[in-house]
Amino acid sequence: MTDVWIVILGLAAVTFAIRLSGALIGQRIPQHGAWARALNALPGSLIVALVSVSLLSGGPREWLAGAVALTVAILTSNLPLTMVCGIAAIWGLRQFF
Repeated sequence: MTDVWIVILGLAAVTFAIRLSGALIGQRIPQHGAWARALNALPGSLIVALVSVSLLSGGPREWLAGAVALTVAILTSNLPLTMVCGIAAIWGLRQFF
């Protein structure tokens, strides 16, 4: 057996193990209580952390794109639309200004 096949089989085994462990551990995640509330808040917390770092380390373009995203969020309460508008705003500002 060549080294390439050993690597392919090893990666396949690791991928299967990761997926299987996710399915087995996922059944043990609490549905109620403090841990469930913390896990439900985690995705939003990660987005806020990433955006705040970008805003604090950025300049006027990033702040303007953040203002656009904030305005869309307040007006629509639609997270996907807010993200698309914020990404489009920062892309446009970086491309043309």
